[in-house]
Amino acid sequence: MAAAITAAHNKNNHVVLYERQQRVGRKLLATGNGRCNLTNTGAGPADYHSENRKFAGQILWRFPVKEELEFFHELGLATVEEYGGRVYPLSDSANSVLDVLRMAVDAAGVETCCSSPVKEIRKRGKSFVIVTEESSRNADCVILACGGAAGAKLGGVSDGYELAKALGHNRTRLYPALVNITTEPEYPRSLKGVRADAALSLMAGGKILAQSRGEVQFTETGISGPATFDISRAAATGGSGMQVCIDLLKDYSTAQVLEMLKKKTAAYPDMETGDLFTGVLHNRLGRMIVKYSGMNSNEPVSSLTSAELEKAAQSAKTFTLKVRGTGDFSAAQVTAGGLKTDEFNPQTLESLKCPGLYACGEVLDVDGNCGGFNLHWAWASGRLAGRLSE
Repeated sequence: MAAAITAAHNKNNHVVLYERQQRVGRKLLATGNGRCNLTNTGAGPADYHSENRKFAGQILWRFPVKEELEFFHELGLATVEEYGGRVYPLSDSANSVLDVLRMAVDAAGVETCCSSPVKEIRKRGKSFVIVTEESSRNADCVILACGGAAGAKLGGVSDGYELAKALGHNRTRLYPALVNITTEPEYPRSLKGVRADAALSLMAGGKILAQSRGEVQFTETGISGPATFDISRAAATGGSGMQVCIDLLKDYSTAQVLEMLKKKTAAYPDMETGDLFTGVLHNRLGRMIVKYSGMNSNEPVSSLTSAELEKAAQSAKTFTLKVRGTGDFSAAQVTAGGLKTDEFNPQTLESLKCPGLYACGEVLDVDGNCGGFNLHWAWASGRLAGRLSE
């Protein structure tokens, strides 16, 4: 939609938007838990991943956050900034973002063809033939804005990769990103539904692969939530032997946690050990840390040795789970990997292999962290592709 609106600014263009679903923008409605985190005020090259990390930066500097917000404000959208630079519609509803985009598409005179998946794009001289099940149409230029393979239930498909492949393009290996992490089930299973504000470290062979801070949600099969999503790309691509270390008291040192536990045992000597973290952690999580530390939950805390208290403090700071993998593409919010960026001109997003073909958004090998970065990339790259030969 961003590409179509921009292309339609040139009144000499007749822009046709093909959509495989019954309505455009369905996937957008699910972003930000239905609130649509449309950008992030801190968005920069460091927030994006690709085989060519410089590629995204070359596009992003041309479409800074201020300009993207102006784009939406001009469409009539009111926005609000929340923690971490996350920007949402003031209405707190993704529908508002989609509504202004649809209105702008219609106002620009874009012809929208819904329920019309493109089956083939043929190059014919300097132009193209767009083939659907019902018809075919000639075009001078084509923009691939098909998204990625993530979120199949909401319309995620591999069509863009296949259409580009037929026109001579290559892609990287694809991985699910911004997705849950699956772990050995011994501990998470009984913590299902528990949330915690924590710091995460994904590790393998004693090395830190990725780190994050924020909300963690325990599930029957592992962990989820924003902090988990931020390290999920590394978990999907990191191979075997990984562990995730969870610091459940990230704003306290181990010594401070130990002092807290000593005061509690002194104040309540007859309290059961299972209640050691009551008032500090979620009850189920506190009891799990006691179990993880190897202590008997039913014994009074007065029976605990200094070494056992220290182990409990360390366990709350280094609750470690063995990683089995991640959720699949159906559970993922974003696809990591995509069309190779060295086959596209970063100044225009035009194909270097097939003149007149452009690509933008998630179909390219660019994916961002959690927090509005992927939608910012969608708007920025879509608007650049929409400029076509300008």
